[in-house]
Amino acid sequence: MIQFKQYIAQEISNATEIDKQEIEGYIEIPKDDKNGDYAFPCFRLAKTMKKAPQAIAEEIKEKILIDDKIIEKIEVLGGYINFYINKTLLAKEVLEELEKEEYGKTELGKGKTVLIDYSSPNIAKPFHIGHLRTTLIGNSLYRVYKYLGYNTIGINHLGDYGTQFGKMIEAYKMWGNEYDLTEDPINKMVDMYVRINELCKTDEKILENCRENFRLLEAGDKYCADLWNKFKDFSMIEFEKIYDVLNVKFDSYKGESFYADKTDEVIQKLEEKGVLTDSKGAKIVDLTDVGIKTPCLIQKANGSSIYATRDLAAIMYRAKTYDFDKCLYVVAYEQNLHFNQIFAVAKYLVDEKYVKGLEHVSYGMVALPTGKMSTRLGNVVKIEDLINGTIEKAEEIITEKNPELENKEEVAKKVGIGAIVYNTLSTASIKDQIFDWNTALNFQGETGPYIQYTYVRTQSILEKVEKLPKFEEIKIEKLQDNYSINILKLIYNFEDILVQVTTKEEPSILARYLIDLSKAFSNFYNENKIIGEEKELQDARIYLTDCVGKVLKQGAYLLGMEMPNKM
Repeated sequence: MIQFKQYIAQEISNATEIDKQEIEGYIEIPKDDKNGDYAFPCFRLAKTMKKAPQAIAEEIKEKILIDDKIIEKIEVLGGYINFYINKTLLAKEVLEELEKEEYGKTELGKGKTVLIDYSSPNIAKPFHIGHLRTTLIGNSLYRVYKYLGYNTIGINHLGDYGTQFGKMIEAYKMWGNEYDLTEDPINKMVDMYVRINELCKTDEKILENCRENFRLLEAGDKYCADLWNKFKDFSMIEFEKIYDVLNVKFDSYKGESFYADKTDEVIQKLEEKGVLTDSKGAKIVDLTDVGIKTPCLIQKANGSSIYATRDLAAIMYRAKTYDFDKCLYVVAYEQNLHFNQIFAVAKYLVDEKYVKGLEHVSYGMVALPTGKMSTRLGNVVKIEDLINGTIEKAEEIITEKNPELENKEEVAKKVGIGAIVYNTLSTASIKDQIFDWNTALNFQGETGPYIQYTYVRTQSILEKVEKLPKFEEIKIEKLQDNYSINILKLIYNFEDILVQVTTKEEPSILARYLIDLSKAFSNFYNENKIIGEEKELQDARIYLTDCVGKVLKQGAYLLGMEMPNKM
C-alpha cells in the first residue's frame, strides 16, 4: 500500500535537503479536510531560513515535483503546505488491501522483544476496580504490539510477597479457626486483613509479630510458607475467573516471590560498584546525583528485602532471559518515584541498552464518588461485582430493545464487557477516573456498545445481499462522495493509529479511532442508500460496508472487546 505521508516527506526532503524522518514527524493531518489530507507547517524553518513561514511554504511548493496520480494538488495556506491526495488511488489502495486477512497487521516489530508487566494483583486481596486500568491497558498494549509483529511477553508480576503476608499469617494464627477458606476465600482473607490492620494501629507488639512472620517466611519457615502457599492458591483460583471473563492472557505469572532468592545478587553487585551505603542499619543507594532526593532503600535494618530490591532482581532476570528491547510497567502514577528510583539504580546492574528500554506506563487512579478506595478500610468495588452488574444491565436493555433476540445472555456478556473495556480505555491513561456506575452503564454516545451496534448494523446490511462482491468487481469511482472518502481515509490510517498506540503507549488513541470510524459509517449510512441502488453503486457501497465491519471488529479485538453479530 502506498504510504502517502512518507511519499510527501520524501518530496519535501528532496526540495529542502532536510532529513526525511524529521519532516515526517512534522507532517500533520488537518482537522478540516478543506485544508487537505496532509499539511507541512513551515514555522520551524523560519529561524534557520530567516524568512516568513508563508514565504518558505511558497518556495518549497515551487521546488516540489509531484506525481498527480498520487497527489492531486498542493496549496499554501498561511505557513502551511497542504497536500490533497488522489482519492481514486486512496480508494483502490484501501479496498485492495482489505482483501487480505488481518488488515493493518505488519512485521514492524520483527526481531524485537517487548515485555509488558501488567495487572499484578495482590494475593489475599480482592481483584477490585483499582486493578481494572492496569489489566485492560496492559492487555490492549499486548495485543497491539503482537499485531505489529513484536515478540510480546505478557507478565503478571503478582504481589505475592512482603510485610502484608506477615500480617496475614499473624491474623490466621489469631483467628484462623473462625474462617473456612474453602468457601468465599477472598472475602474472608480481606476480613482478616482489615482486622489485623486495625489491631496493628494500636498494638506495636502485634505489628512486630507481623514483621517477624515475614522474616521467617523469607528464611523458609515451613509453617509460614505453607500458609502463604494456601493464601496464594485460593487467590489464583479467583483471579483466573476474572481473567477468563475479560479474555486477558499472560505468558508469565512470576511474581515478587520468584525473585526473593535473587536479591542477594542485587546487593552484591551494588556493593561491588561501591554505591551501597548504610543508613541506620539499612542499606540504600543515594540518587541525588541524578536529581532524585529520596534514596532507594535496598535492604531493611532487619535484613529483609523490599519490593524495590525484588524489582531490581526482576530487571536482571528479564534482561538475561528475554534480551528485551522494551520492558513496560503498567502501574499507577502513585509509583512514579519508585520507578524513577529503580530505573536509576538499574544502570549499575544491567547493560545500558536494557536501562534505555525500561518504561513506566503510568495511569491515573480510580476512585469512587465517595473518595479513594482502600483494602485496609474495606471500601472497594470488586471487579466481579462490576462485571456481573454490567452484564445484567446490558441484558435488561437488550431485552427491552430486541425481546426476540436469540442468545441474549451471550450478547449481554459481550456488550457488558465491551462497556467496561471502552469506559476504562476511552480517556488518556494518565487522567484520574471517578468510577460512576451510571457512566459505565450508559449505552448512549461514545461508548463500547455504540461501536458494537455500528458493527452489528454492518452485518445486518451484509445479510441482505445474496453474495458479497469481490474487489475486482468494484467500480472505485462510485465511492468518491465525501461520506465514502471520510471512511476510506480513516481506514487507511488504521495501521498508523496502531503505531501511535505503541509509540505513546496509549490505547485511548485506538478507542477514539473506533468512535470516529463508527460515526463516519453512521453518516455514510444515513446519507447514502446502500441496498436497492443500481448494481455498480450497490456493490461498491456493500463492499465498503464490509470493510468497515472488518476494521471495527479487528480494532475492537485489539482494544479488548468482542463483537456480537446481533444486538
